[in-house]
This record gives sequence, structure tokens and C-alpha cells, in this order.
Amino acid sequence: MSQNTNKFPKFEEIFSFESILESFNEFKRDKKYKKDVTIFSMNLIGNLSSLHKDLTNGSYKHGGYRYFKISDPKPRDIHKASVRDRIIHHCIYRSLYPYFNKYFIHDSYSCRLEKGTHRAIHRFESFSRKESENGTKTIWIIKCDIKKCFASVDHSVLKSVLKHYLKCNKTFNVVNSIIDSFDSGFSGKGIPLGNLTSQLFINIYLNELDQFMKRKIKAKFYIRYADDFVIFSEDKDYLWELVSKIWEFLEEELKLQLHPNKLFIKTLSSGIDFLGWVHFSNHRVLRTSTKSRMFKRLEGEFKKETLASYLGLLSHGNAFKLEGRIRNMSILQKV
Repeated sequence: MSQNTNKFPKFEEIFSFESILESFNEFKRDKKYKKDVTIFSMNLIGNLSSLHKDLTNGSYKHGGYRYFKISDPKPRDIHKASVRDRIIHHCIYRSLYPYFNKYFIHDSYSCRLEKGTHRAIHRFESFSRKESENGTKTIWIIKCDIKKCFASVDHSVLKSVLKHYLKCNKTFNVVNSIIDSFDSGFSGKGIPLGNLTSQLFINIYLNELDQFMKRKIKAKFYIRYADDFVIFSEDKDYLWELVSKIWEFLEEELKLQLHPNKLFIKTLSSGIDFLGWVHFSNHRVLRTSTKSRMFKRLEGEFKKETLASYLGLLSHGNAFKLEGRIRNMSILQKV
């Protein structure tokens, strides 16, 4: 990802044979023993050459998906594309992410380099201190969730947004083939959770919301992580007024809806549940469901990697007692 981000990359750069090969090498990490990857690798140069030829002459079409469910922690529908198509996902992501990333607002934290949940959580803490003047003022926070966000992405809207940036028809046709390869049961809607490109597409799509919030609404303290977002204010009525404006924008411009059961306005002192933590004025504690899931997993299979992961998670909040309990478990398990 070392390209010049000021210019949109050319088709010949995105889908050069070298780029396709590098994309395959990126894709196969941690997957080289998968059956489909092994089969594809048996005739690697031939398969990559065929893919490059189809892209160059404009005959490439994205194939179908293999469907399965996971719990992460809630049930999710995953759609897995072929190795051939996933290489194209990597080509597009590694070439287009640097270009689009500069258009995203600072406080969008999902699926971006040098962002992520931990930075979003610390930004939440920073906004809390600023708006409450270090806990001396009562502040209100609106927490919103977009209903079935990935499944509800409108293909025509997504293509329209992308067309604003994608001036090369050949590149646009490949992107369209990926978008058209999937629908969530409603014609012309949905992007699959299993595609790497979906991470980029959802940020491009919801960047429209981010820009609306920053330019039109002029929300100073706004954080979005995937389909969850929060806004801080000392004025509760102002936040309630925002609800109808956000609702209208999402429905009319992006064909999305706020989840009515996951929308609330609360004071920071009463605790705001965001990204696995319940946040208060001067501390945060792990969400009860996250804590229960963590101990259930540790009791079932106690690995060093799992231990390190959870200790890292707990380091981002007020969880001294939990950390001690886990370390005691590790001693008993001799991990």
C-alpha cells in the first residue's frame, strides 16, 4: 500500500500480473493449508495468468459463494467466495484503500489502519473529558445502531457513490461485478460479510453519513465504529432533535434505518454501553455479556494466545480484579 494516494490508481496498476501475484501471497497467509487454496496453488501461474487475461479483456465475472454461520459473538451469516475471486478482493483493497482512506473522517474507526476498537474507546474517553469539563458538567450521549447494515446496503446507492470517485470504466465494471454477485434476499441489496472488499465498501457507504454529521449537522463530538455511532452534547433536547434528521438522511440518501430498539440517550454518569465496555465519567468496566463470554471461553480452552488477548483487552479499562482472576486461572491451568 505504498502508492500515491492523491491519484486514483490505473486499471493496469490495480490488476497487473505482479499485483495479482502479490495479492495472492497476501491472501494465502494463514490459509496455505486450506483445501481450496492448495488446489488453486497446484497450478498457480496458470490460474493467475487466466485471471489476469479475463481482467484484461473485460470478461471477468465474480462467481458465487459458499454460505455458513458463525457466532462472533452473535450469529452471523458468512458468504465465502472462491479463491479466484478473493484474490481480486485483495487487488482492489490493497490498491483502493489508500486512495479512499484520505476521504474518511478522523473519527471513523472500523477496518482502518492505525484505528480500531481501542483507539475508538480512548477517543470516547477524550471526548467525555472535554465535553464534561473533566466530570464537572452533566453530558448526554446518543447511541445509535444501523439496522442490518451490511444486508441493507443498496447496490444502486453504493454504485452511485463509487462512481463519483471511480472514473475508469474498466475498474468500475470489476467493482460492479463484485457488488452484483451477492444479494441478501432482497433484489439489489446487501454486501457479504465474508468479502474483504465489503470492509472498504461499508466505510465508503457510511462515509456519506459521516460527512453529513460533520458538514451538515456539524457534530463536534461524533464517533463511528462500523454501524454503531455516538454523539456527545450537554443539551439533551438537541440530541433528540438530531434523531429525526439522522433518520431522514439514512432513509432518503442511503436506504438504511436506525434500529429503534438500540437507540437511546443517556447521561454519561449512568453508563454508556459502547464497543464492549460500559463507559462512565472517569472509568469504564467490561460489559457483563463480554465478561461472561470471556470466562466461558477460558474455562473451555485455556491457551497462551487467548490469555494474552484477554489481558490486552482488559488493559484498556478498569479491570484489575478481572485481570487478577484470569491470572489465577492461568496459574491453576499451568498456562
